[in-house]
Amino acid sequence: MPIKEMMSLTQHLSELRIRIIRVLIVLILTMIAGFLAARKILIYFKQTPPASDMAWHVFSPMDGIRLYMMFAFVISLTLTLPFILYQIWGFVKQGLTKEEQTAALRYIPYTLLCFIIGLTFSYFIVFPMCMAFTVSITENLGLTQTYGVAQYFSFMLNIILPLSTAFELPIIVMFLTRLKVLNPKLLHQFRRYAYLLLVVTASLISPPDLISHLMVAIPLFALYEISVLLSRLVNKAQMKEQSTRNLEYGVS
Repeated sequence: MPIKEMMSLTQHLSELRIRIIRVLIVLILTMIAGFLAARKILIYFKQTPPASDMAWHVFSPMDGIRLYMMFAFVISLTLTLPFILYQIWGFVKQGLTKEEQTAALRYIPYTLLCFIIGLTFSYFIVFPMCMAFTVSITENLGLTQTYGVAQYFSFMLNIILPLSTAFELPIIVMFLTRLKVLNPKLLHQFRRYAYLLLVVTASLISPPDLISHLMVAIPLFALYEISVLLSRLVNKAQMKEQSTRNLEYGVS
C-alpha cells in the first residue's frame, strides 16, 4: 500500500476513533437525564392501556435495576441520536460529492419524522392488537395473567422497534435512488422477493395468527409500494435535471 494511502487510512481511523469517543461521552452524560426521567416514564406506561389493566411483577432482585438501566439507556440514546447523526455526517461527507451532500442533508430530517410515525403506529395500533390477542389466548386457556415487568417490555420492544425501523424504508430508497444505487426498474424486478422478506418479518414480530400477520404485513407492503413510487419520482427528477444540463451544454 502506498505511503499516502496508508497515511490517509490512518487519519480516517483516527478521526473515527475521536468521533466514537465523543458519542460515548455524550451518551454517558445524557444517561444521567435518563435515570432522572426513567421513573416518570415508567409510571406513564403503567397508567396507559394495556398496562393499566394488569399487575406487574418482578421475578428477580435485579429486574428493577435492569428496568431502570433499560429506560435510562433508551432515553439517553434518543437524546444522543441527533449528535450521533451529526458525527456520522461529519465523517462520511468528505467522501461525498456536493450533490450527494445536499441529498443527504435533505433526507436526514425525514428519517426522524418517519421513525416517529412508525413508533406511533406500532405502539398505539400494532402493540395493543398483539396484547389483545395474547390476553384472549390466556383467558381461553383459563390461565392466571401474571406478567413480569422485564418480559412485558421485552415483548413490547420486540414489536415496536422493528416496525418503527421499517418506516425508514421510503426515505432510504429515495436516498439510494438519488445516489443511483437503486432505480424503479430494479425495485420492480425484486418486488416478489421483497414481499417474501416482508411476510417473514411480519410473522416474526406479530402473534402467530393470520389476522395479526396481515395487520403487520399490509403496512409493510404499503411502505414498499410507497418506496417504489418515491423512487420513480426521484428518478424522473434526475432525468429532467440531466436533460436540462445537456441542453445547457449542447449535448444531444
